[in-house]
Amino acid sequence: FCLQMRRLLFAVWVLFYFVSLLVIREMWTGRYLRSPLARALLVNMASETGPHGSQEWYRCCPELLGEPLRPAFVQSRLDEDTRAFLSRSEEKSSWLLMQLYHSFMSTLFSPFLSRTSINGFLGRGSMFVFSAEQFRSLLRIPPEWRARRLLDLGAGDGGVTEVMSPHFQEVYATEVSAPMAWQLQRRNYTLLGIDEWQTTGFRYDVISCLNLLDRCDQPLTLLRDVRHALEPATGRLVLAAALPFHPSIEVGGKWERPSEYLKIKGETWEEQVTCLANEVFQEAGFAVEAVTRLPYLCEGDMYNDYYVLDDAVFVLRPLD
Repeated sequence: FCLQMRRLLFAVWVLFYFVSLLVIREMWTGRYLRSPLARALLVNMASETGPHGSQEWYRCCPELLGEPLRPAFVQSRLDEDTRAFLSRSEEKSSWLLMQLYHSFMSTLFSPFLSRTSINGFLGRGSMFVFSAEQFRSLLRIPPEWRARRLLDLGAGDGGVTEVMSPHFQEVYATEVSAPMAWQLQRRNYTLLGIDEWQTTGFRYDVISCLNLLDRCDQPLTLLRDVRHALEPATGRLVLAAALPFHPSIEVGGKWERPSEYLKIKGETWEEQVTCLANEVFQEAGFAVEAVTRLPYLCEGDMYNDYYVLDDAVFVLRPLD
C-alpha cells in the first residue's frame, strides 16, 4: 500500500509540474497578459530579438574601432544558413511535450550536473556562431580550400565544428563535459584531453576557440598555448568572444571568477573589440587579421524560440 501511495504521489507531482510549466508558458506568450504595458513590452522584445530586427546583430561603426583594426573589419549579414538555424530552433521550441520533458529533466539533474552536461545528455542547446560562407569570408578562402589539421577547443556538441570540418583532412576537438564529448565521438571527431592537445607532437593549421575565453580559468595561458600549437607561418586562430565581456567559470553548477581575470575596457562593442585586439591579443603574441560582428545563437526552450548574444569573431595571426 505504501509503495502504491508513493507512486501515486510521484505521478501527481509530475503532472502538477507539467501543468504549472504549461500555464507559465501560456502566460509568457501573452494570452493572459492583461496589462497593456506588459503586452507592449512583450511585443517590443519579440520584434527586437526576431529575424526582422536582426540588423542590430551585425551593426558596427568601423570609425569607432582602433585605427589598425578598421581595414580588418568584415561586414556580415543574415544569410540562409543562419535563417535555417533560426527556423529549426523555432520549430523545436513549438514541440511542447519535448520542451516539458527537457524542463523536467533539467530541474531534476541541475543539483548534480552543469547546464552544459544536461544539454549534452538531452541533445539540446545547440549553438550557431557562423555559417560556412561567413567562415570562408573571415579566413578569405575559396570553397575548395583544404588544409591538414583543425582543432576545435571546447567544441560542445560539434555543431560549429561541422561547419569548419569540410576544409580539413583531420579534425580534433576538446570538451570537458562528458555528455558533449559523447556527441563529438558520434560525429567521428578525434577527441583530445584538455591537457593533451598541446603535446601531440604536431601543429595545427587552424585552431578555433569559440566563446571559450570568458569561460576559461586561465585565458592568457590558453592563448599562449594556442600560439605555440599553431603552424608558425600559416596557422590561424579563429576566436569568438561574447561582448560585453563577463568572465566566469562553471564549477559544480556554480559560477566563479577565473584565476586569470581579463578586464576588458570600454562600454561599446567597438571599444571592447579594440581593447581585446590592442591589449589581450598583442600580449599573447597575436595580430588581428580579420574581425566581424555576429550573433551567438543558441536553441531555445518553451519560453523563447532562441537566445542571442553579441559576438566578436576574430581571425588571429601568430606574431614572430
